[in-house]
Amino acid sequence: MNQGSPASVPLAQHWQQQLLKCEIVRQSRSPHHRARASAMASRTVAKAAIPITNPNQNPKPPPDELLLSDSSPLANGNASHPSSTVAPIAEPPRPRSGATWTSLDMGGVGIKNLPPNSGLFSFTFLANLYLNHNGLTAIPPEISQLRNLELLDLSGNTLTTLPPEIGMLVSLKEFYLFDNQIMSIPHEFGTLHQLQTLGIEGNPLDNSLKNLITKDGTPALIAYLRDSCPVPEAPQRRSWIPLISPAEQEALPPSTETIKVVCYNILCQRAATVRLYGYTPSWALAWDYRRELIREELLSHDADFICLQEVDVTSYEDYFLKYLSDAGYDSVYWPKSRAKTMSNENERRYVDGLATFFRADKYQLIEKHLVEFSAVAMQREDFKKTEDMFNRVLGKDHIATVCAFENRETGSRVLVANVHILWDPKFCDVKLVHVALMVEEVEKVAKRFVKLPPRLWPETNGNAIDGFDGTADSSFSSSSDPSSPPPTSSSLPSSSLPPSSSSSSPPTSPFSKPPPRRQRPKPPVYTSASQIPLIFCGDFNSIPGSGVYEFLSTGTLRKDHPDFMGHVYGKYTGEGLKSWLGLKSASSASSSSPELLPTTNYVSSFSGVLDYIWYSSSSLSVNAVLGEVDPVYMSKCVGFPNVHFPSDHICIMAEFRVKPPKEPTNTAQDEQGHSPYS
Repeated sequence: MNQGSPASVPLAQHWQQQLLKCEIVRQSRSPHHRARASAMASRTVAKAAIPITNPNQNPKPPPDELLLSDSSPLANGNASHPSSTVAPIAEPPRPRSGATWTSLDMGGVGIKNLPPNSGLFSFTFLANLYLNHNGLTAIPPEISQLRNLELLDLSGNTLTTLPPEIGMLVSLKEFYLFDNQIMSIPHEFGTLHQLQTLGIEGNPLDNSLKNLITKDGTPALIAYLRDSCPVPEAPQRRSWIPLISPAEQEALPPSTETIKVVCYNILCQRAATVRLYGYTPSWALAWDYRRELIREELLSHDADFICLQEVDVTSYEDYFLKYLSDAGYDSVYWPKSRAKTMSNENERRYVDGLATFFRADKYQLIEKHLVEFSAVAMQREDFKKTEDMFNRVLGKDHIATVCAFENRETGSRVLVANVHILWDPKFCDVKLVHVALMVEEVEKVAKRFVKLPPRLWPETNGNAIDGFDGTADSSFSSSSDPSSPPPTSSSLPSSSLPPSSSSSSPPTSPFSKPPPRRQRPKPPVYTSASQIPLIFCGDFNSIPGSGVYEFLSTGTLRKDHPDFMGHVYGKYTGEGLKSWLGLKSASSASSSSPELLPTTNYVSSFSGVLDYIWYSSSSLSVNAVLGEVDPVYMSKCVGFPNVHFPSDHICIMAEFRVKPPKEPTNTAQDEQGHSPYS
C-alpha cells in the first residue's frame, strides 16, 4: 500500500521528490536495468571530433594536476580537511585505482545473500551501487568498507533491519530503501550528514520517524538521529610509547632533567560549525561542552609546557587563563595579526591565536617574541620584488611565537616555539615560506639568547648567594646590559614577583626556623646557540613526505622542490632552504622511520598526521611519546570532534631528557655567522 501523504494535504516539495524517485526505482526491476540504460544512453551521445595534434609532444596534465605533487596533501586526498579555517570543503578526490568505472549494477538478478567476505566489499572505489530488487534479507556490516559510496540502492528487497555500520558511509547523498520491511532507522545514521534523500516510501516505518521526514525532509531526520544517538563506549586510554630502553633509563644520572610538552589544536569556537562537522551531535559541538574536555585533558597530563593553537581571545582570557593559572601555569598569548586592525571588539575577541602555557614554579620566562609572517616577509630585500609574495604570502595573517625560558632550579635554558601553518593545500608554497621564515626567526632568537648571562649566580660550592634565590622574574631583553648587577626581589615590581615572594604573602613567623640552604647545581654554560634545547610545536598542516616535513627533518630543501609550485621567493627558490637547528620529530623513532602516530587530524574526509613536536636532537632526547587513539574505537568513528574528543585534532605529547651542552659540531658552524638568508 502506498504510504504517501493523503491527497487532501499539500505535499512538500522534498516529499514530492521522494515519491518521484520511488516510482523511478520501481521501474528498475529488470536485471541490470541501470547498466543497460546507461549503455544505451552512451551510444546515442554524439562523438566529439578528434583534434589533430603533434604526436611527439608530451600531453599537458589537467589544470588540477598542475597543483599536485607527491608530497602535496591534495595528492593524498587531503584537500577537504577543514582544519583551522571556516572555509568551503572541496570534494575529496576519488581514490585512484586501475578501475575505469565507479558504478556497479547488481539489481534484479535474484541475489539472496551477501556473505561478509564477499569480494564486493573490496571495491572501495565505487561511487554508485545498485542492489535493488533482489531477495536480500540482511546486509552485512562489511558494507561500511565502501567509504566512497554516494548512491546506494537497496530497494525492493525484504530487509527488516539495517546495520548501524552504514553510518560510516559519510559520502552518501542518495540512499534508497523503498519497498522493504524496515520499521526503524539506526541512530548511527545520524552521521550521514551529506545525505540528501533517504528513500523510505513503502516501508512500515515508525510513525514519529515517518512524520519527521515527511514534514521536514531527510536532513531533519538525520539531525534528529545524530543528536539523540546514545553515547558510544569510551575508548581505551592512550598509552605511552617508550623510546628509551629500561637499561638506558636505569643508567641515567638521578639529576637528569626532563621536559614534558603538550601540543594541541583545540578547534576554536568560530570554526566548529555544523556545516563543517555535520556528523557531530550539536550538543557535543557546543563550545561549553568541548572546552571542559579540553581543560580536563590538559590538566591530566601535568606537562611543563602546553602549546595550543586556535585559541580565540575570549576563550583565552575568560577560560583557559583562569583555570590553568589556578593549576600553576603562566602563559604567553597572541591572536592572529588581523585582530590589531579590527574595530569591532566583539569580532576581535573571536580571532584565534597561539597560547603557550608553562609551569611558573619550574620555568622563568626570559623573552617572548611574536613572528608575523607577512611583516617578516616584507622586511626581506629579496622578497620585495617578488610578485608571488604580494599575491600569495601577504594575504595570510598567520603567526608564530618564540619564548625563551630558564629553569629556576638548574639554570638550563630552552626555547619553545609555537606555530599554526596555513591549511589550504593549494598554498603549499606559502607553507614552505612561512616555515622557512619561522626557522630563521628561531635561529636569531637562539643567537641572542646564548649571549645573555646566566640567571643563577651560585657560589663556588654550588649554593645560592644569600639574600637572592636566583629566580628573579624580570626578563632580559636583547638590549639588556650584561654588566649590570643582578636584580633582587626588592627591586622588582610586585606584579612580577613569584608567588613565594609576592607582596601579598603573609609575613614569616619570628619563631619559625629559617629554611635550610638548598644545594643548587651550577647552571650550564652555553657557548653556541646550537647548544640551547629547542622545542618546536604546532599544527603544520603538512603530511610526512611534504616539503615542510623534509625541510624540518633534514635541515635542507632543494630550490626546485615541487611544493614551491613554480613560484618565486627570492633566495628560497634561488638557492634552496637551509637550517642548522638539527630538528627531529618526537614521534619518529628515527630519521628513516615513519611517524609513530597514524593520525593527528581525523575528520570524515581526511585522516593523517599534521601536528608535530620537533626538537633539537643535539640537546634533547625523547623518553616517550603519547600513543595513538584506540584503533578499535577509531574503526567505528566517523571523525572528530565527537563526544569523547573535543577537537578535530588529537592532543600530542612527548617527554624529553636534557643533554648537557656539547661543543658545537662542524654541521652547526653556520649559526656562528649570519643566517644563509639574512
